[in-house]
Amino acid sequence: MASWTSFENDAPELAAKVRARLEANLHHVMATVRADGSPRVSGTEVRIWHDDLVLGSMWQARKALDLQRDARVAIHTNPSDETMEGGDARLDAVAVEVVGDANAEFYADDESPPGPNHLFRLELHRVSLVEVDHEAARLIVTTWREGRGVTRVERD
Repeated sequence: MASWTSFENDAPELAAKVRARLEANLHHVMATVRADGSPRVSGTEVRIWHDDLVLGSMWQARKALDLQRDARVAIHTNPSDETMEGGDARLDAVAVEVVGDANAEFYADDESPPGPNHLFRLELHRVSLVEVDHEAARLIVTTWREGRGVTRVERD
């Protein structure tokens, strides 16, 4: 699995576009796996911190408990409007909980949340950006997979 920096070094053009999507809106959508195996969709905020993409959670929130049990997670960026200006990014990852001093360091940058919390760094294995070329009436899907590089598919 790759850190954000590893992804950025491997696919700089795609990473810049995905970063723009992540930073364009505060809130995004994440999917985790419930104990019964069904999907759970939740709102989340993600940030790039040091070399990693991270997300936080309130203490003992269901999404955090999901990630502690089954670390697979998907993030879908907020496309903001029907034009999909800038694209629609999707990230598949494994969440690794950040505890102790590193957790305290992350939250020291901002106003500390009241009480305990969870922080997860995301180890990326697939990142996609879906863009619409309105003039050509074409959908463009650019995908990076760890160890395989970048592919691009265009559909009319």
